[in-house]
Order: sequence, then C-alpha cells, then structure tokens
Amino acid sequence: MTTTPDREPAIGALPMRVPAPGLPERVTIYEVGPRDGLQNEQALVPLATKAAFVRRLVAAGLPVVEATSFVHPKWVPQLADAAELVALLEADDQLGDAARDLPVLVPNERGLDRALELGMRHVAIFGSATETFAAKNLNRTLASQMEMFEPTVARAREAGLDVRAYVSMCFGDPWEGPVPIEQVVTAGRQLLDLGASQLSLGDTIGVGTAGHVTALVEAFGAAGVGPERLALHFHDTYGQALSNVQAGLRAGVTTYDASAGGLGGCPYAVSATGNLATEDLVWLLDGLGIEHGVDLEALVATSTWMAGELGRPSPSAVVRALGADRAQSPA
Repeated sequence: MTTTPDREPAIGALPMRVPAPGLPERVTIYEVGPRDGLQNEQALVPLATKAAFVRRLVAAGLPVVEATSFVHPKWVPQLADAAELVALLEADDQLGDAARDLPVLVPNERGLDRALELGMRHVAIFGSATETFAAKNLNRTLASQMEMFEPTVARAREAGLDVRAYVSMCFGDPWEGPVPIEQVVTAGRQLLDLGASQLSLGDTIGVGTAGHVTALVEAFGAAGVGPERLALHFHDTYGQALSNVQAGLRAGVTTYDASAGGLGGCPYAVSATGNLATEDLVWLLDGLGIEHGVDLEALVATSTWMAGELGRPSPSAVVRALGADRAQSPA
C-alpha cells in the first residue's frame, strides 16, 4: 500500500548535485520572459502585471532581465507601453535607477532614440541568418540588414551603451530548411564587427540538436569568435533544449537565454512550445553543480503566479512539478 506524504520536500533539497568534469563553474542566465515571453500574447497584459513580473524576476536573483522592446506599436501591440513600463520600474523602491540597466530591444534608430531618451544603458538588436526571415521580419535582405543596424549600433556605442545582437534562424528556417553553418557565422561576425559585445544564437524554431550546437560554436571559434562572446537561445519545440544547453556547456558557452515559465513561442513553427523555461535550465545547472545565483523557489512562485495571470498552466516541467500551491500575489 502506498501512502501520501504529509508535505512536499523542500525545493532546496533537490536535485542532487553531481558535477561533471570540464564544464564551466558558473553561467549567466539572460532572462527574456518580459520581452520575448510576452510579446506574442494575444490578450494585452496589464502594465502593473508586467512591472510586477520584472520586479519578481530581479528579486529571484536573475542577473539580467530583458524588460521590453521599443518597437512600433503597430507591429507588437503587447509592448506599446514600453516607456510607461520603464518609468514605473524606475519609480519603484526596489529598482530605482537600476531600471535603466535592464536591457531593451531596439529594432532600429527610432527605437534607439526612445531608449536614449529614457536613459537606458543596455540595448539589443535583432538580426537574421537567412534571407527569407530577413525579408519577412525586417523587410531587408540578408546583406542590407547590416546597413540598418550599423548606425544604430554606432550611435548606441557613442552614447556609452552596451549592445547585444541576436541572430535568429541559426539552426533551421521554416521556409529555407537547414541553414549552412558558414552562413550563420558570416551574419554573426558582421554584427560583432559593428560593435556588439555579445552575440546570441537563436534556434528560433527549435530544430537544433546537440551535435549541431557543438559544430556551430566550433565554427565561430575557427572564425575568431570565442565562446565567451556567444550566448545560446533555445526553443524546446522538439524537447531538445536542455540537451542543447549541455552541448553548449561542453563547448564553453556561459550565457543562456531563457524565459520564466517557458513563456513565448515561435509563430513560424507548428506546435512550437516556446522558449527554454528558466526553471528547467536552473534545475539542470543545479544538478551539475554550476552556479547561477537564481533562487529556484522564488522563480517557481513567480512563474506560477504569472501562469495564473495569463489564465493557463505553465509549459515548464519544473514549474508543473514544483509550482502547485505556490502561487503568490505580486510584490
């Protein structure tokens, strides 16, 4: 006969830490939930909820939280309140002036203008590794997208801002199929040469596998771009995200994008399940004994709360396993 335990075990007791040789001692988790996670939500998320989400993520120990995007409201209505969100966070006792350190996406010079007006100190640009996605998402060719990014990056750097560059469709494109590794390296090198400090390689439709990750990181190394300048951004469409993280760790990459609760999705992949969940990433890192600075219990509580705000369960396996009865009101 089986019995039900009186209470759940403490989160801090799990998982068992078994370090693996040859892996980094510490990684940086780049949280994209408030921007990439929420941008495709059909129902508008209230401004106060977005602000509470950011505050709770920062309080959970996430070292980098990408707050929003200064994109035209016509294209991403969900993020039309970007300036209001920054102002609300800056007025908050918890964040104050540190709100200006939260990264924001700027698609072009107009977006940069808005970021500069608000005194933001970290911006990101978003490029493509394929012709079709560049045309559909940027209204540019693969080559001419650099002409759009060049003045944006130059002005940002002249103003003393840090610039991160994303490259999408690095592992596969729904229109073009497999993407040649050398094509990804060329696009990525061009963005770094413009002045970006870090390059995030995106598996936009979640088709990447561990061997592909290893080959891509090695190809960048052969082109003079070491793993310290790379970040990896995985979607879990086919359940490969954590396997891909392990390949990245073995290759020396120490920055990983993730979204609290697995929020977000890809409109270009049928049945895409969204970004790698931050909680699932933290669980893996804890098991490997890799430091990251994130409070898993606080993070699970935050994602459980946000799932309630959005009216649907979180796709994160760890949130589902640990999140029952941990919902909290926003701080």
